[in-house]
Amino acid sequence: MEAQKKEAGIAALAEVTSGMTLGLGTGSTVRHFLEALGAALRDGALRDIRGVPTSEDTATRARTLGIPLLELHDAGTLDLAVDGADEVAPSLDLIKGLGGALLREKMVVQASRRFVVIADASKRVERLGEKAPLPVEVVSFGWQAHLSYLESLGAEPRLRTRGLEPYRTDNGNFIVDLVFPGGIGDAAGLDRALASRAGVVETGLFLGLADRCYLATAAGVERMDVPDPGRPDSNGRNG
Repeated sequence: MEAQKKEAGIAALAEVTSGMTLGLGTGSTVRHFLEALGAALRDGALRDIRGVPTSEDTATRARTLGIPLLELHDAGTLDLAVDGADEVAPSLDLIKGLGGALLREKMVVQASRRFVVIADASKRVERLGEKAPLPVEVVSFGWQAHLSYLESLGAEPRLRTRGLEPYRTDNGNFIVDLVFPGGIGDAAGLDRALASRAGVVETGLFLGLADRCYLATAAGVERMDVPDPGRPDSNGRNG
C-alpha cells in the first residue's frame, strides 16, 4: 500500500509547473508528494515554488525538504492544492480529516484555483461513509452537548482521543468522528445540518471541490476527473 501511495504522490507532480504557489496537504500520501517536490526543486526541474502548509507536520516536513513556505493570508489565490483523502466517491466528493487537519485543509483548498487529490485504491468508495468515519471539528466548550444532535442525524459519534486525553487539532479544537452504518445518504444535506450547529467548526466533507484524483492501484495510477466540470463550486472556492 505504501508503494501505491508513493506512485500517487509522484504522479501529482505532473500538475506542478515552475512559479506556482501550492497548497500542501497533510497525511501519509502527501509526504511522498512533498519528497518528490523537494527533489525536483533541488535538481532544478522546478523553481520559484512556494507552498502553504495545512498543518504543523507538513510545515516541518516541507522546511526539511527545502520547500519555501508562506502564510495563507500572504499567498492570495493559490494555483493548485494537492492533498490526500480518506474516501473518494465517483463524483470526486471526499471525506478528509482523519489526520486532524480538516479545517486548514478546506481553507487552503477554497483558496486554490484547482484541487488535485492523491490516494491509494483502498480509498475508493461508492458512497461516502462506507469505510471511514466523518471527522467533525468542534470547539472544546460543551462538546458533549452535540452528541444527541449528532445521533439525531443518524450518526454514532465518538470523541477522538490521543492516549487518555481528547485529541486536539492544531487549532486547539476537538474532533468527533461520526460513524454512519451503511454510509451517508445525503452528504450535502448532512453538511448543511452540521454547519448550522453552533460550536461545529468544520466537517470533513469536501463536496464539489476536487478537480482531479490520482488513484494508485495494483495495475498503476488511474486518473479520475470530475464527471461534471461545469458544476458550480459549492464550498466558496476562489475563482
